Amino acid sequence: MPTILLSLALGLALLLSGCTLAPKVVLPEPPVASQWPATATAAAPAAAFDPAALDWRPFVADASLQRLIEMALEGNRDLRLACLAVERTRALYGVQRSELFPAITGTAGGSRQRHSVDLLSEGQPTRSEHYAADLGVLSWEIDFFGRIRSLKDEAMQQYLASEQGRRGAQILLVASVAEAYLTLAADLDGLALARQTLQTQQDAYGLVRRQAEQALVTELDVRRAQIPVETARADMARYSLRVAQDRHALDLLVGSAVPEALLPRGLSQVALAQEVVPGLPSEVLLARPDVLAAEHQLRAAHAIIGAARAAFFPRLALTSTVGTASTELSRLFENGRGTWAFAPALSMPIFDARVWSAYRVSGVQRQIAVTQYERAIQSAFREVADALALRRTVAEQRAAQEALVEALTETHRLAQMRFERGIDSYLSVLDAQRSLFAGQQGLIAVQLAQRLSQVQLFAALGGGWQAPARAAVGAGS
Repeated sequence: MPTILLSLALGLALLLSGCTLAPKVVLPEPPVASQWPATATAAAPAAAFDPAALDWRPFVADASLQRLIEMALEGNRDLRLACLAVERTRALYGVQRSELFPAITGTAGGSRQRHSVDLLSEGQPTRSEHYAADLGVLSWEIDFFGRIRSLKDEAMQQYLASEQGRRGAQILLVASVAEAYLTLAADLDGLALARQTLQTQQDAYGLVRRQAEQALVTELDVRRAQIPVETARADMARYSLRVAQDRHALDLLVGSAVPEALLPRGLSQVALAQEVVPGLPSEVLLARPDVLAAEHQLRAAHAIIGAARAAFFPRLALTSTVGTASTELSRLFENGRGTWAFAPALSMPIFDARVWSAYRVSGVQRQIAVTQYERAIQSAFREVADALALRRTVAEQRAAQEALVEALTETHRLAQMRFERGIDSYLSVLDAQRSLFAGQQGLIAVQLAQRLSQVQLFAALGGGWQAPARAAVGAGS
């Protein structure tokens, strides 16, 4: 028994002091420019911020939108699946980590019998007792070359990658709820505009019909006045459908029916925080969850190489048992009836094509992980650059569109005045009405694009989640 305990202690000491054959992880340089494109940031102030420190609550100033995001974080099924995937990966890591420690089993049993005196010889006892106990270590592999430790490190990196995937899912959910909320608000504005236009066109149509009854205008003018009325009816039906679809999309994101009190009333009433203005170099993208997930996958690939290398070296597995049989368990080892066995097994691959193939596969997997890591950085850089470019140009578009709507409004007023005085036909009024309605719709679209550009930039820079410090995340297992 003491020999077995000594062997267990020796094995644990070797385990704790063991090393792995995994290559050192060296992250490649980000394959992007160190600064954002000048065309995307020319209009940005010099204020800087750390995107990893951005939480969604200060960014979303609208109270109703805040409540909807909180509901979505609790009830969204996609986010719930992401969280369950993280829990599953963490459990798998625990399974792999348990291979580092021996599995100790123990069994015990006993029996007591009374014998008839008619069946016993003189001097034999009428009662007999038998007890047995077994303690065993089942095939415990001592991790001399770090094979199991490398597999444990790979499982840890997979868990960390899945954790980053969950954070990325949360950022995407926050941005999606905000975008769906803003889209619904914009379509409600469009529906209100169509309703207002319909009322205006019906009033104008009634006026033209009264003039036709007095023979002041022709039947052609009456038909022309009817066209914008029917067009406005069709626009109302189209916007009503879009509003219904927007509400369904918002219900799906939130995970339940959205209360009426939390729905937006219009785009102008949805408040976001001040504009997100990046002033840091492009290296801040390394804190994005998708980039961190790719980094952990790269580290996992290095750990797999360590396990593949260790497969070329011998494995030492220990199997030991302790058995006893006695009428008095307190004297198991005093009466000499205790037994123990110690069976080390050493195996070493002489030539195994599968080992060589696994090693080559691990090398290719590492190259794939490096490429995926670089691609994740490039994709993140493009998303931020596109959001910055949109943010820079959408302000100019909105100013131009507001000026256009103002000009079209004055044109419509003058055309209506000329028609009422009999100077011009209703055709000029009809053209002015069409242009004004299209311009007002375009202004709503530009206003929506400007709000969405804020949300997209906030999410592209990794906002919406309190990411851990870079040093802590990169520390590996």
